[in-house]
Amino acid sequence: MRVLIGDIVCGSPPPGEMLPREADLATQFSVSRGVARECIRGLEERGLVAVKHGRGATVTEDVHWDVFNPDVLGALLESPRGTEVLREYLECRKILEIEAAGLAAERASGEALTTLAETLGQMTSSAERARTNRAAEDFYHEADIAFHRAVIFATGNKALGRMMEPIHRAFADARRPLARPQHRIERSLPEHKRILAGIADRDAGEARAAMRAHLLTVEAYLNEYARSIAEDAGETDDAQPPPDSRG
Repeated sequence: MRVLIGDIVCGSPPPGEMLPREADLATQFSVSRGVARECIRGLEERGLVAVKHGRGATVTEDVHWDVFNPDVLGALLESPRGTEVLREYLECRKILEIEAAGLAAERASGEALTTLAETLGQMTSSAERARTNRAAEDFYHEADIAFHRAVIFATGNKALGRMMEPIHRAFADARRPLARPQHRIERSLPEHKRILAGIADRDAGEARAAMRAHLLTVEAYLNEYARSIAEDAGETDDAQPPPDSRG
């Protein structure tokens, strides 16, 4: 199924084309027809194909794909469309997390503030540890995502938490190409400290500004990553330079 997802994401077969028949898939992958049938069903559940009885499975347009499904997301991130997908997720984060930071400043309970402080402490300690031990990198990424989840938790809005979960998971999956370990101590940690300070001071405007500045930094890393991919592919990049979030 993951092989077929990768093929579809890369445009082979393109939308509107039929998948091979169930019997042909079974032969191609040396599996039973029952396994091939379950595979097609899995593709249908993820929105990649539409199945009509007697006609087979037709590849759908990407607007129908479940881009939050881990299998689909993984294939997209590995494809030439990876940066496009990350830009869309980052746009979602800007729309939701900036306002969430303001709500957190207005609503955060003592428990929520304690959780935020603890996750920031974990980010700090893991960043220091990762300076000399690259195996500790994952601890930093986990603490980073936990901090942003804690901001959402501090709003008290359960629906928002469910909406943000797959977006945070997507950025967790893409953490390595966007990671900039050399900037953590002087940039990432101070940005997160500023977010926490705004929330703890009940200053909704400052909390929003701090979150916006942080997400602009993430956007700069994404632009840098996109340029490196274009250079590796020998393409020119006419995009604007990444925004400077330090001002």
